[in-house]
Formats: sequence, structure tokens, C-alpha cells
Amino acid sequence: MTEPENTATMAARSAGIEFRLVHYGEVRGAEAAAEARGVPLGSLVKTLVVRVGEGDYVLVCIPGTGRLDYKALRSLLGVRRLTMPDPAEAFEATGYVRGTITPFGAGGWPVVVDTALTELAEVSLGAGEQQWALHCSGPDLVAATAATVALVTT
Repeated sequence: MTEPENTATMAARSAGIEFRLVHYGEVRGAEAAAEARGVPLGSLVKTLVVRVGEGDYVLVCIPGTGRLDYKALRSLLGVRRLTMPDPAEAFEATGYVRGTITPFGAGGWPVVVDTALTELAEVSLGAGEQQWALHCSGPDLVAATAATVALVTT
């Protein structure tokens, strides 16, 4: 099976981080995805596309065990309102379909990484292609995406 060579993998290579690609097949739900990828649920990264304003987004990386704390994110960003775009708008903003979204090569939007992910030796996030994950360290995720680190989960 040929590993994907796409915008996400090229961006990760360009950032100079160590990563590996993992093929995990077809799964439903975060728990099944974590198991198939060989990581604990807390190391599974959900990359959320959040609309800050018209045509303005932020990518928020949270652990599979967490839920986005909208109040904390609004406070961090200094905005009063946040919304979640539909899958078509998220694709338009990032170039990735739902389930493959990653901050690597996703249009240059600002990235926020939840503090729970920052010290993990391995995190698993979308690789820009169905049934593939990109694994790297939490510190490399933060460095490669120039992310803001904050507690944004409940």
C-alpha cells in the first residue's frame, strides 16, 4: 500500500518534524479510530474547523477524550461568537474532507492546540486522506503549526 503524498504530508516534511503515516482502514467513531491507529483515545487528535467570522477560521486540536470549551476558546480569541461550518465549508476552508482534516497544509489558518496534547510522545491526527493518520509528537505538532497552546476542552 502506497503512503499518501499530499498537501498534509508535504507540509509536515517541510516543517522538518519526525512523523509516520499509519493506515487504519475504515472505522466509525473516535474509540474505534484510536484502537485501529494503536493509540489511547487521549492521543487521538480531533482537528476542528471553527468559524471566527465570515471567511475567517481557526483550527483547534483537541484530544479524543475532550469536548471543545467554546467559552474558553472565545475568551482566548477575544471574540463573542464562534460557529462550526458545515462539511462543505470546512472543505473549502482547508482542502480536506471531514475525517481527514489536519492542521498541516490546511490553508494557513491559525492553530490552537489543547494543553493536554502538548507533552505527549505520540499524537495521531488526520493525514489529509481517508483511512490514513499522521503520527508525531505533541511538541512537534505545536512547533510545526506555530500553534497557540491553551486549555480549550472541558
